[in-house]
Amino acid sequence: MKTVSTELELTGLLEDSPAVLLLFGGHQCGVCQAIKPQLERLVREHFPGVVTGYIDCQDSAASLCATRGIFSLPVVQLWFEGQRFAEFARVFSIGEVRASMERPYQALMAGG
Repeated sequence: MKTVSTELELTGLLEDSPAVLLLFGGHQCGVCQAIKPQLERLVREHFPGVVTGYIDCQDSAASLCATRGIFSLPVVQLWFEGQRFAEFARVFSIGEVRASMERPYQALMAGG
């Protein structure tokens, strides 16, 4: 996962990548640290065209998280072609994230 700390980095990532999974987490958030490798594995094994980003809301990216309205952790956002497609907050499963990614990812990879 690419670490993102500023609005400029986040905007660049979302503009340059057709498919992005963002994890808003924290270094002191046990759930965040537990799901991070699971999300990385999910993308690597099933959605290799997706770029992943990690925003540490308890450290260098605290102001970015506040600006983006992220006040509870963890939060996972799915972005396709610069548009936020789905968001999962606090209580969710990796299976829910995977299910939400399948259709838009297939459409994107099929070219339409």
